[in-house]
Amino acid sequence: MERKRLWKSCVPVVVNLLLGIPAVVPAFLIWYVLSNGPLAELGWTDREPTENDGMWLSLVFVVPVVGCFGGLWTLLNLWMRRRLPAAAPPGPYWTLAATLTLTPYLLGAAFG
Repeated sequence: MERKRLWKSCVPVVVNLLLGIPAVVPAFLIWYVLSNGPLAELGWTDREPTENDGMWLSLVFVVPVVGCFGGLWTLLNLWMRRRLPAAAPPGPYWTLAATLTLTPYLLGAAFG
């Protein structure tokens, strides 16, 4: 019984790490829009010199990609959290899930 319980506890960790691999695309798109839009207006980043299409075209691609990935991520984590053997408190579960999902992107940004 203990082995099955440990297995069920490791599933959300592995799934969120695996979801982090395709999460690189929405995370990059969010950073690209922010760095060429609001952060560039504040003077915190430099605008891409060839980016002259405006924000509308970027948002047409970013909103559906981020929305689809966010919906899939949320539904999978709600489903997995309900099936954990012990009722995990919601705050630490969602924080850990988001951190594990962003780990591949952050590692790629740090070492890439």
